[in-house]
Amino acid sequence: MGKASRDKRDIYYRKAKEEGWRARSAFKLLQIDEEFNIFEGVKRVVDLCAAPGSWSQVLSRTLYLPAKLSPDTKDDDLPLIVAIDLQPMAPIEGVIQVQGDITNAKTAEVVIRHFDGCKADLVVCDGAPDVTGLHDMDEFVQSQLILAGLTIVTHILKGGGKFIAKIFRGKDTSLLYCQLKLFFTEVTFAKPKSSRNSSIEAFAVCENYSPPEGFNEKDLYRLLEQVGSPSGTGDLDCSSGWLEGPNKVYIPFLACGDLSGYDSDRSYPLPRAADGTYQCLDPVQPPIAPPYKRALEMKKASSQGIHNLDKLSLNP
Repeated sequence: MGKASRDKRDIYYRKAKEEGWRARSAFKLLQIDEEFNIFEGVKRVVDLCAAPGSWSQVLSRTLYLPAKLSPDTKDDDLPLIVAIDLQPMAPIEGVIQVQGDITNAKTAEVVIRHFDGCKADLVVCDGAPDVTGLHDMDEFVQSQLILAGLTIVTHILKGGGKFIAKIFRGKDTSLLYCQLKLFFTEVTFAKPKSSRNSSIEAFAVCENYSPPEGFNEKDLYRLLEQVGSPSGTGDLDCSSGWLEGPNKVYIPFLACGDLSGYDSDRSYPLPRAADGTYQCLDPVQPPIAPPYKRALEMKKASSQGIHNLDKLSLNP
């Protein structure tokens, strides 16, 4: 979270640092849970694209820490939380970190080993590509990321489980909805109050994982490609994603969070101390290995007249 003027005026940005969250996105998962009660009965959960870790923090504070502090909970009954990302992440209590690719089957095997052969009750994913500002392209790339997440979901999520993933709304959203409906009986697109209205993001809340009968994980993309064609599939009613007019699929859409609460697009006055000044808090957890580290080093070296850039460190 940066220190730009807009960020300082963002009430959720300030609240996140005051409450110890690594990013304001923590409030989005909390508000989704307020509406859908996604944490009920969850013992094993996976956080995809977890860095910098705000959603893993929510999982730790909501599931792991209450169970750990309960005198009736045995060590074997503690919830298991696995966070996966290509980037390293600072430790979080109760969270097992896996640095890997969510599209790789070996990553799924690692997760299942951590669960002692069992599968997850819940999978969450707040991952998103670097946006270009071209909404059609951003929507397409984001939908492909969700389908990549679905790849690992089909390996690690138990029957009846839940999957929460960030989406970008656009003209092909109905197709993504139909693809997710192949695997979940209930799919709702939700917009948390903490998500800015100016943003095209929303979240797919997928409940009751029920893959098609005889489904093989290796056939996932073949099945999705069939759904993604105008003719649809022969035995699955998903071609409706391409219909227009009165036959077009209408997606359940829900606003989450206290609608009379803080407005994510409004600029709230900065809280002032007794002397009339505003104290900007430091980030809860600075990145430990940011991908832009070399660019910052090169800029600094250039300003200092250093020409031998090969000696710059790539390590955090």
